[in-house]
Amino acid sequence: MTDTTRHRNGFAHAHDGTALAYQREGSGPPLVLLAGQANNHRWWEGIRTDFHTTHSTITLDYRGTGVSDKPQEGYSTRQFADDVIAVLDELRIERADVYGTSMGGRVAQWVAADHPGRVGRLVLGCTSPGGSHAVERDVSVRRALAQPDPEAVQQALIDLMYSPTWLAGHPGPYTTLGDPGMPPHARRGHLLASNRHDAWDVLPAISAPTLILHGDQDRLTPPDNLPLLAARIPGSRTHVFPGARHAYFEECRTEASAMVTAFLSDGLRPKV
Repeated sequence: MTDTTRHRNGFAHAHDGTALAYQREGSGPPLVLLAGQANNHRWWEGIRTDFHTTHSTITLDYRGTGVSDKPQEGYSTRQFADDVIAVLDELRIERADVYGTSMGGRVAQWVAADHPGRVGRLVLGCTSPGGSHAVERDVSVRRALAQPDPEAVQQALIDLMYSPTWLAGHPGPYTTLGDPGMPPHARRGHLLASNRHDAWDVLPAISAPTLILHGDQDRLTPPDNLPLLAARIPGSRTHVFPGARHAYFEECRTEASAMVTAFLSDGLRPKV
């Protein structure tokens, strides 16, 4: 499909009728960007333009976030993947590259496994396979995120996302700390969806060329998950960013965006 649209926002509808807000920017082959848990499309605000030299970018507000519907039920990473397909169907896109980070990486695993014909190239960032095989965050991280004081939780998230060195030169605001407009039931739904994710058995069926990225100081999703994913996804490539925490894609923006763009551009070259 040829599409010269530079900005297009709208709504798609999931099979259960849930309205899903999407945002498309730029021109060129489509790249779907999938955000982390309890976040909307603003997760990508700081870097999405990095990909517009080669791709148009498509984001969505997950169900429960942004201006999408916020149903009481229907929250799982596999359902989020089906929601991504609903957005692609609405935009009449048969095939797209997919880049998911954190919970978005979990969603991307299902998109690639359940809908192989819809995914060109796949990038998984700061994510895990889920289930009993995943390496979980330590107890101190869980305690920090379970504090009753919202401001303390926000500060804990900032510390988990970014290194002190990077924060010293980037005072915020930050768009990766959650959607403040989410109702409690949707926030719980996202937490359960991420915690219950388990794509271990389907990872070997992923046929899309895959790049897996992680920061080596990530305590939110430990970097030991990277080799687990790499061992399960045939032919996958990997890279670890020294000194980076969960939001490596911002902290190591120049290197990470260039690496992703180069990887995706390989798929645009004609076969010889």
